[in-house]
Amino acid sequence: MSGAPSTPKNFIRQIIDKDLEAGKHTTIHTRFPPEPNGYLHIGHAKSIVLNFGIAQDYPGSCNLRFDDTNPAKEEEEFVEAIKDDVRWLGYEWDQLCFASDYFEQLYNYAVELIQNGKAFVCELTADEVREYRGTLTEPGKESPYRDRPIDESLDLFKRMRAGEFADGSKTLRAKIDMASPNINMRDPTIYRIRHGLVHHQTGDEWCIYPMYDYTHPISDAIEGVTHSLCTLEFEDHRPLYDWVLDNISIPCHPRQYEFSRLNLEYTVMSKRRLTQLVQEKRVSGWDDPRMPTIAGLRRRGYTPESIKRFCEAIGVTKAEGTVEMGVLENSIRTHLDAMAPRRMAVLDPLKLVITNYPEDRQETLQASNHPKDESLGSRDIKLTREVYIDRADFREEANKKYKRLVLGGEVRLRNAYVIRCDEAVKDDAGNIVELRCTYDPDTLGKNPEGRKVRGVIHWVSATLGQKAEVRLYDRLFTTAEPGKGGDFFDDINPESLQILADCVVEPALAGAAVDERFQFEREGYFCLDGKDSEPGKPVFNRIVSLRDSWGKIDQN
Repeated sequence: MSGAPSTPKNFIRQIIDKDLEAGKHTTIHTRFPPEPNGYLHIGHAKSIVLNFGIAQDYPGSCNLRFDDTNPAKEEEEFVEAIKDDVRWLGYEWDQLCFASDYFEQLYNYAVELIQNGKAFVCELTADEVREYRGTLTEPGKESPYRDRPIDESLDLFKRMRAGEFADGSKTLRAKIDMASPNINMRDPTIYRIRHGLVHHQTGDEWCIYPMYDYTHPISDAIEGVTHSLCTLEFEDHRPLYDWVLDNISIPCHPRQYEFSRLNLEYTVMSKRRLTQLVQEKRVSGWDDPRMPTIAGLRRRGYTPESIKRFCEAIGVTKAEGTVEMGVLENSIRTHLDAMAPRRMAVLDPLKLVITNYPEDRQETLQASNHPKDESLGSRDIKLTREVYIDRADFREEANKKYKRLVLGGEVRLRNAYVIRCDEAVKDDAGNIVELRCTYDPDTLGKNPEGRKVRGVIHWVSATLGQKAEVRLYDRLFTTAEPGKGGDFFDDINPESLQILADCVVEPALAGAAVDERFQFEREGYFCLDGKDSEPGKPVFNRIVSLRDSWGKIDQN
């Protein structure tokens, strides 16, 4: 078969292969249809990778279509953010579409349903409709307006469009089967009245808006979609999808296929809950690096490649389940371990003075950018008499298991010399404010003779280092299933963000770009925050720690 992909086959790709082999289709056409009522999250990324990936791997195309039938919750900001997210992930749509592009066609098909006795204008209230619908074990009962004359429904529907009736006073409902075991088929509403809304595409042209279950199949058919891929919650809606297409005069008849949605531990994937987090200012915005939104992951420092690898790792199946957060974190950790240049940063600075080092000397040393990849080259680092080390790398007393600096002991400064701590200077409150050390000039690139050095610590020149703010991000929630026992706000992790305002990073990081990622040696992977950084005042976000610190917690 021409164009067969090398990507591992999931059940959807197997269906496509069979359709092509049988000659059912010669070109595959998919679509990604988000509603612009918020920012996309990692669950949407799974659908993006699936739909656009199929279009890339087969001889096909993929549309980006906005399901914009509810202007009360939709904004142009969300439209633009979604386009940015799709492009950032590395995809380009073949057509940019809006469901609102088809409002006139959708209206005409609704008229056709009325003319064929397949739809009627109903005047039951929303509460009455729910009462009439029945339950999972009991059939519903028919609306008293179900058998109103066709001409009367046509006239009322036309007047609904003209704005003659109030919100909620009338709806257009499909006439299917009030006894159907599938509640979605019990005369569902396909149009409702919504006055006073300004649509981001059509303005105030319309005051009636089609429902998703009616709009979706027709939009697919108009665009020539061959395989309409949805998450499993739409499986019970598929009979309605087919019914709509079967009962209008549209030539194309796409098929809907469902796959399991992405559920991820230690976060929420409900757009309603994500909106609550933003509106109640529990986070700084949709792009807060703790959010599972694509914008948040991007600002956090995740790469498109790592997100695609994550989506490929979890696969496409019909089996519902919850993915461990560690799987997502390992996807970026593995990618960055292979490609992120190494840099030194001191997050909790403690001044160290090398007393036998000349005061005016600046020694240029060489440091590898990556210990596993020589092609990334090396960089210059400057050693001066005064440097900063991390406060956690010094103890006045410690046992032999402690491999860092102790009073009277020796360590190596990374890529530099062996030093010995001679004195710890304290303030009046007994806090250590400065270490005084001596260095062995014969230990650059070699071990001292006759004695063993405890370990290696990182450092930054106190006179040449760049002051920086570092933000240590962690999981937004303390429990794997937020809200399971009550209000999900109660499970927010109070330590999900720690701001370190007085960090010092090596001078090479002063010119860091937003799309660069680094490993801060012994600290984790970081990137420049492009939103809050200013010239001379960089802000670095921790993307992920070097190791999964939650693994032990999860096992307890």
